[in-house]
Amino acid sequence: MSTPPLRKDAARNWRHIVETARQYVDDGKPLQLNDVARTASIGVATVYRHFPTPEALLETVALPAIEKLLRRAEHALAEDDPWVALREFLAAVIEVMLTDPAVPPVFAAATDTLQDTGDLKRGLAIAFGELLARAHAAGVIDSSVTESDMTPLMCGIAYAANMQSDLDPTERAALGLRYLDLLLTGLHRP
Repeated sequence: MSTPPLRKDAARNWRHIVETARQYVDDGKPLQLNDVARTASIGVATVYRHFPTPEALLETVALPAIEKLLRRAEHALAEDDPWVALREFLAAVIEVMLTDPAVPPVFAAATDTLQDTGDLKRGLAIAFGELLARAHAAGVIDSSVTESDMTPLMCGIAYAANMQSDLDPTERAALGLRYLDLLLTGLHRP
């Protein structure tokens, strides 16, 4: 069952709420629905009608980046070279983790509020599993490396790059990609 389209005013309010929340997240402010409503000059009840929890709003803010990441995973799966495909996908993950502050807490959440979020995260996990399996089968990555090994390593790269608070997000992403290259150099089996 699909949801009916929003009325024009409701759709406009929804977009304004999401835009306001995006600014909160980008500025590092806590995402509280009452504060978002006040900043957006929209009634609190309207905000809660669209987004019953801050988690639902945060996931909505993060969804475009996660959707883009899934498209990049699909592109990587179409790559013939398993090593290039794996590198391309992991680089995309690091880039998103370091340039969109809405994504890391959504990835770290134990549960998902929105169905779309869960579906996208499952799709990413499946794509990553396939990319890693292809790299293993081709013998281009240490065969002992598992999916569960890579998650904390990727988080560690993002954490290390984020420690450089004097850098802007683009510079932190470049640093994160450098750290990823160092990690992958150690894992690569030419």
